[in-house]
Amino acid sequence: MKRKLSLILVVVLMLSLVACGSEETKTQGENSYKIAVLYSGYLGDQSFNDSAHQGLQKILAEYDNVEIREFETDVASEWEPNAIAAAEAGYNLILGVSYVYSDVLKSVAPQYPESKFAVIDGVVTDDNGNPMDNVVSAIFAQNEGSFLAGAAAAMFTTRTEIDGVNPDKKIGWLGGSDIPVLHDFLGGYKQGAAYIDPEVEVVSVFVGTFSDPVAGKEQANALYDQNIDIIMNVASGTGNGLLEAAEERGLYAIGVDIDQDGLKPGHILTSMLKRVDVTTYEIISSVINDTFEGGETLYMDINNGGVGLTDMSVMKNALGDQFPEDILTRIQEIEELVKNGEIVVVNYEGFGRN
Repeated sequence: MKRKLSLILVVVLMLSLVACGSEETKTQGENSYKIAVLYSGYLGDQSFNDSAHQGLQKILAEYDNVEIREFETDVASEWEPNAIAAAEAGYNLILGVSYVYSDVLKSVAPQYPESKFAVIDGVVTDDNGNPMDNVVSAIFAQNEGSFLAGAAAAMFTTRTEIDGVNPDKKIGWLGGSDIPVLHDFLGGYKQGAAYIDPEVEVVSVFVGTFSDPVAGKEQANALYDQNIDIIMNVASGTGNGLLEAAEERGLYAIGVDIDQDGLKPGHILTSMLKRVDVTTYEIISSVINDTFEGGETLYMDINNGGVGLTDMSVMKNALGDQFPEDILTRIQEIEELVKNGEIVVVNYEGFGRN
């Protein structure tokens, strides 16, 4: 449902869901679970939110005693009322899929101590900085995945034998809103590029939104106009405009969050996977299997598969014999160096393992 719900509509909707949920519980037995998933935008972004949705689909495929309700809205004033409405409706887990729910759950979770809450891409603590007993937080080492992406881009931009690649040592980076977590992406990307070649210039821009592909396309074209041939997308739905621009201009991009390689085959070198799908699945499974540990912070990094790159197979198929196999080999070597600690990727302030 891609429409903005007013507070009144949210309350009416949840009142109707209470009855509907009770009926399903009787059908499925006493051990059924009701899960509320709160987004700070909409499904169909082919990125962060859709990745969470993939995790939900895996839950539904594996468990027959789960009811899931997804709340889609980018209206900030609706995020907290949605969380309250879900708690009032007796959902077993209220899961916020965005850093914005850190503050929301900090306010709401103490009001419902018997309910379970979780946030993805953020950490929930009380006013003293202590974790809350009924909240699980999950964060990512996006700097590590971005390091690999920056290294791949720095190598790719030198391959002038590939159509569209120019001799300039310049690569781009396009972000959505200017928020701290994106600086963790950007820092890793810059460090990865410098690891390959300190002379590679990284040109970055923040569009200011995660849900405007038209603006994303305009900013991407502005970067491409600076003789940049490959740009990393870290802009969710806004980034879809970047991917369109890459295809139209015969240039290149790097996807984000989920495997975007097949969206524009031959124009997306790789995608930096941020496994929101896996994290969503693991948190919900912990509720179902009674292993939920309130106060815990999950850290999804390169070692546990929380971040990484795709295998570039789509680009390999598109380029055929021109595909630079050595880039893939080098990335695999670099990944192992990050895993064993020989390469330490710097975090943006406030990020990293707690």
